Order: sequence, then C-alpha cells, then structure tokens
Amino acid sequence: MRRGGPEKWAGVYVLILYILDRMHMRFPALHILFAALLLLPAGAAAQPQIITPAIQSAMQRVSADSLLRHAGILASDTMEGRGTGREGAQRAAAYLSAELARLGLLPVENDSSYLQRFPLHGSFPLPESRLTLYDGDAEIPLTLGEDYTLYKTGDQTFIPRPLRLVFVGYGIVAPEYDYNDYQNINVENAVVVYLSGEPASEDAGYFDGPQPTIYSIPEMKQRIALTRGARGSIMLPLPRVERGYTWKDWQRIFSFEDVKLPITTPGHLSVLLRPEKTNALFRGSRYTYEDVLRMDSTGSVRSFPLQTRTSFSGVFRERDFLAANVMAALPGSDPLLRDSWIICSAHYDHLGIGPAADADSIYNGFVDNAIGCASLLELARVLKTGNLRLRRSVLFLFVTGEEKGLLGSQYYCANPAVPLHRSIANLNVDGLAIIDTFDDMVGIGAEYSTMKRHLERLATELGMSVSQIPPEFNLMEAFASSDQISFAQAGIPSLLIMEGPRYRNLGREEGMARFLRWGEERYHSPRDDAGQPVNPAAVRQHAEILFAYLAAVANTYEPPQWVRGSRFINARLQSLAEER
Repeated sequence: MRRGGPEKWAGVYVLILYILDRMHMRFPALHILFAALLLLPAGAAAQPQIITPAIQSAMQRVSADSLLRHAGILASDTMEGRGTGREGAQRAAAYLSAELARLGLLPVENDSSYLQRFPLHGSFPLPESRLTLYDGDAEIPLTLGEDYTLYKTGDQTFIPRPLRLVFVGYGIVAPEYDYNDYQNINVENAVVVYLSGEPASEDAGYFDGPQPTIYSIPEMKQRIALTRGARGSIMLPLPRVERGYTWKDWQRIFSFEDVKLPITTPGHLSVLLRPEKTNALFRGSRYTYEDVLRMDSTGSVRSFPLQTRTSFSGVFRERDFLAANVMAALPGSDPLLRDSWIICSAHYDHLGIGPAADADSIYNGFVDNAIGCASLLELARVLKTGNLRLRRSVLFLFVTGEEKGLLGSQYYCANPAVPLHRSIANLNVDGLAIIDTFDDMVGIGAEYSTMKRHLERLATELGMSVSQIPPEFNLMEAFASSDQISFAQAGIPSLLIMEGPRYRNLGREEGMARFLRWGEERYHSPRDDAGQPVNPAAVRQHAEILFAYLAAVANTYEPPQWVRGSRFINARLQSLAEER
C-alpha cells in the first residue's frame, strides 16, 4: 500500500467505521469527511498487482461449458422469454434461486428466501383507443399501431376536448450547455411535439460531441414536458438519429405490455408518431416539417406553436402483480472489510412472447441477458468452490423488469438488502462477447468514477487496452441504457464491461460488421436464442475478465469514488450522511 494516498485514507475510514459500529455510535459527518478525502487525486506511486497468483489460479477455473449450460436453460423455450411478471420469469427466478442454494450462497432477506418481491402494474393499449388530430374543423383520426404507438400505456391523460399543439424542438432543457427549447414558449395545458435525439455536435464540450447524453432519452424529455405544465407529448423519429429503424421495427418494439412501478412518473399521454403522418401536424403552421429537418441540419431548430390540435381517449387491458429480484450473499473474509459490499448484477428478464418472426414468437433473450445471468452463477461457483476468499462481501443480484425501464434495479435501490452507504461498487453484466476473443475492452461509465483505474490496471496486466465506445454504437446514452444507471443514481459507483472492437481473429471492419449484424438480425427478436453461433473462447475470456475485476475491487483497500464533477456525488454523500 502506498503511503499517504487514498488507499491509506480508505483503510483508516474502514477501521474507524468498524470500531464505531462495534461501539454502537453513529457519526454521519465522518462519512462525508472521509468520502471527501477519498476524492483527492491519487498519487503516482506503484500499485500492487491486481491479478495475484490466487486470482490467476481461480480465473483458470472459469468454465465456458458450465456458463453456457446455465444460459441455455434460462433461454430455453420452457422459460417463455422470461417476460416480467409471467410464468416463464417465475420459472427463471426459481432456477436461479435453486442454483444459488446449491452453491451454498446465503439468502439476504429475513425470511430465508432468495427473492425480493415487489408490486408492478401492467397495461396494454386496445384498438378502441382514439387519437385524433384537428385541422380547423377537419378531424383526422389516427389508428393505434398503424399511425402511432403509445410510448407509455395505462393511466394515460384523458383529453376529451382538443388541446393545442406546440413544437418544442428536441424538448430539452440543459443549463450546462446553455440550451433551452422551452425558453420563449408557453406549453401549459398543451401537448408538446418534439424530435428524437438532441442537437448534432462535434464539440465534446457541447452535448458531449458525437456521444449522446442523457438528454437524448425520451423519458427525460417527457419529464421535462410535464414540469413545464404540458398534458402530454408526441415524439417524431428524427431520421439522422433513428437511422435504420422502420415503422415495422417501432411496431414490434411497442407491441409488448408496458410495466411500471406503482410509484412512478404521473400518467401522461406519450405518443410516437409514424413519420408518414408527421406533415399533418404542421398544417397551417409557420414552418413545415421539411423546414424543421433543414433547421436540424443547420443547427437552428426553434420552437413555435402549431395550428393543429389533438385529443385522446385510451382503452387498456391492465393488471397488478408481484415480480421478484433474486439475490444471494457471499460474505467477505476480512473482519474490517466484510461489512462493505460489491453488488454484481444482471437482469434475468426479457421480452416474453410477442409478434412471431419465422413462425417463432418466443423472445428467448440468450445474449440479452441469459448469458449475463449465467456468468454471475459461474463467478459465484468459482468463488464458492475454490480457495480464493475475497476481503469484501459480494451480493449477487439478478434483477427483473430491466426491459420495462430498469424496474427491478430501481426498486432494489429504493429498498436495498444491504445499506447503500456500505455498497461501494456495482459491476453490472448485460451480455457477453460471443463473436471472437478480443484485445481491448470498453468500460461503460468508467469515466465517472475511479473504477476506471482498476479497469486500466487490469487491462495492462492482461496485455490489453481500454477503448472508447465505438462510434458505430453511439445511438444512445450507453451508461443510462441498463441497470448500472440505477445504482449510480443511488450513489454507488457503477460499471459495465464490454469487449472492444480489436478482435484477435477478425479485422476491425469484419468484427464490427458481425456485431452490427447481430443487432439488426437477433437483438430483441426470437432469433436471440441458444441456437445462434457462439464462440466459447470469447465467452470464457469475458467471464474471466469480470472475475478478475470483481476480485480486484473486492480486495482493494481503496473503495471506488466518483470523480470530481460527477452528477452522482451528491447521492453518495447523502447515503453516507443518512447511513442509508
């Protein structure tokens, strides 16, 4: 351990907290003080090896055969696509629980169950729903599925009388970029119309350049509209943002039941409009839709009132039900560190049963994310049956409802099984490499915390490198697209590790082409099943990297910290102060 650096402060921090706990004393201010100290810049002294001989030996015990066997079972037709709240998901949860029990991992809840049950509400729009546009006295009825889909369903705003429509550009308010689409326009008691995506930029200091920000996410725009007094919103798919997506793709995406937590954003109208119907919105207005597209291409999008109006009356099939996260604990070995936790997570839900493709209607979700859950079971097996004992405790957490909006991870963070302030890191797994072995890795969210340092050191010791997200994938804000964002918003430094574009047996162009082709042909389709081509060596390599990273963070005396300026620091300080 280097002298005077963050590792020393971390050791002192843990020791003091341990002593105070044993004395039943609580001093929340100390948590904040030591958290601030741990945000100090790291020194340049040499670091100890991450991959110790014991970790190296344990890595060699990772079995692709064992991992793929679990993945095949979870992605089998008997699991019926593991749709949230459906029988297939219940069978998957039972399988995960049985495997955790077989390995001898400990239940976390008081009732000795591996399940964390919680309520959800599901709804599905019916054809009787009516969305109507008004152009003067003329009525333009729109058909659900053919002309529009509902981004969120159930408990929609009932709009019996026509309301005015207002175009609000991208629907963004971003003070840090001095950008406000609502600055000079009133949308109270109106329905806003906005473009998908965000302003195009090559400047890293303005909307992160080519990297999408959180402002590009539709849910963020919907919330902004509500805070401005809007009654609902209509999203227009922007061609440069939604490249490659056809209306048939959108129909498939929105053909599944919408599910939400009982406590969520208030019900509101949220429509995705078919591009061919877009011109009808702009009839009689100052600008046409073609004018808006030209504004987008020149960076001059402006907000303005539309002359058309809209009304909506929804009819839904609804249900209330219980879903469950699955979790188990592996206690740490160090008396001073075992009360701090690493959360290793993966979502076990997928889409369930939906529109048929090639006569197959089961969306098995083999890569997304049966294989991620299987990797957690394999890591737990290697740790539990081997001689390697980690200093810190590990919570293996299999969440549900990820495909419905990160519901399981959000519920867990609001109702944590282990205190948030003692959860020092989250390693989330959402898919594994299946194409080829690789020489670089991508850390989704690494830039926000010191978890990046562990990743870079691990890569160096493995003779690999850490790369940025390939530009081919910059279609969405990657860190916010899976469960790691829920843990980050709760203040827990979080990371998702993916393979990079430097494949060992394929050129970059061919490797990326195969990756993109997988996304086009198999992602969120019935073709993501156990029968697809899988490279076992790539699967094993990815799992070994996850194992080494988990072991490195669990054994370090320096808990990961958010970097200065990260938007997640305040949540961390709050959980420390409240000892939540």
